[in-house]
Amino acid sequence: MSDWSWEYHPDARHVIGETPNLAFVAQVEERADELVRAAAALYLGGSSFQGQSAGIREEILPCGMFQYLTVVRHERLYIVQVTPWPL
Repeated sequence: MSDWSWEYHPDARHVIGETPNLAFVAQVEERADELVRAAAALYLGGSSFQGQSAGIREEILPCGMFQYLTVVRHERLYIVQVTPWPL
């Protein structure tokens, strides 16, 4: 069983802020779930991983974008910035 998960870093209030677009936040969180499942499949021995992590990446969604960092040895995907497009 994998211990992979995602979280906002440093916390949701800092990353999401006061965005009124809760549907967009739901899209970000749904996509983060998908990215975590993919990382768990790609890095089967995550906590013992010896390679280099991929660095900051971004995902473009219909209502905005977000940036995330995958830290394989932590088995975590950290969402570091969420940017909704203007309404």
